[in-house]
Amino acid sequence: MAAHEIDYKLHGDDMQFVEIELDPQESVIAEAGSLMMMEDMIQMETIFGDGSKGGMGGLVGKLFGAGKRLITGESLFMTVFTNVGHGKRHVSFAAPYPGKIIPVDLARLGGKVVCQKDAFLCAAKGVSIGVDFQRKLGAGFFGGEGFIMQKLEGDGLAFIHAGGTIYERDLNPGEVLKIDTGCLVAMTREVDYDIQFVGGVKTALFGGEGLFFATLKGPGKVWIQSLPFSRLASRVFAAAGGAKKDEGSVLGGLANLFEK
Repeated sequence: MAAHEIDYKLHGDDMQFVEIELDPQESVIAEAGSLMMMEDMIQMETIFGDGSKGGMGGLVGKLFGAGKRLITGESLFMTVFTNVGHGKRHVSFAAPYPGKIIPVDLARLGGKVVCQKDAFLCAAKGVSIGVDFQRKLGAGFFGGEGFIMQKLEGDGLAFIHAGGTIYERDLNPGEVLKIDTGCLVAMTREVDYDIQFVGGVKTALFGGEGLFFATLKGPGKVWIQSLPFSRLASRVFAAAGGAKKDEGSVLGGLANLFEK
C-alpha cells in the first residue's frame, strides 16, 4: 500500500509542533495523546494496529500489526485523522517534551528507518510501524534504557521526536560510533547496530553512564539526541528529592509525595 502524500510545516523552536496539510481523503496516523489541534472536516478514527494494510489481511493481519506495537510497550491502537471535506484541511501534532521534530522521508532513505520505541510522533497513512528484532534480543530487553527499537517502513513521510539538541551524522563504510542507548534516536536501514556491555565492573557500577552502549557501524545516517527524556526525568526527580521539606516549593511537595 502506497502511503498518502502529505505536506507539512514545522512551528516553534524548542517546543515544536508539526502542522500536516491534508488533501481530500488523505490521512495521517498518530499516537494517542499527540494531537494538538485540527480544523473542521477532519475525521478521527481509532484503529487496531497501524493501518498500513488498508484493512486487508483479515483479523490475523490486524492482530500481527497490533502485536508488533505491544512488544515495544506502545498502545495496541492508533488514531487516523482523515480529511473528509472538499478542500485542504490541517491537523497539528505537538512534541511531548522539549526537543525537535525530525521529518523522515522514507522514500529517500531506502524505505526503512529504525528509531527508539518512544520517538514516533505521526506519519502518513500507509507507513508501517513495527519492532526491529535484533540478533541478540536479550540485549534489547536489558540494554540500559529499555533498548527496543521500532522500525518505520514504507514510502511516505514520518515524523519522530527527540530531546534537546539533535545531531545528524553520516557514517562512512566501516566507521564505528558508540552511543549511549538513550541518546540514539534513529538510523537508516544500512547501519549495522548492536548493544555492547561497558567493560569493567567499576565503570558499570560507579561510572554513571549506564551498562550498555549502542555500537553502530556505517555506512548510513544516524540521528542522536543530547537529552533523552529518561535522563531529564531522573534529574528532575533527583532535584526534587534533594529539596528541603520546609522550602515550600512545588518540587519539594513532589518529593514529599514520593517519600510516603
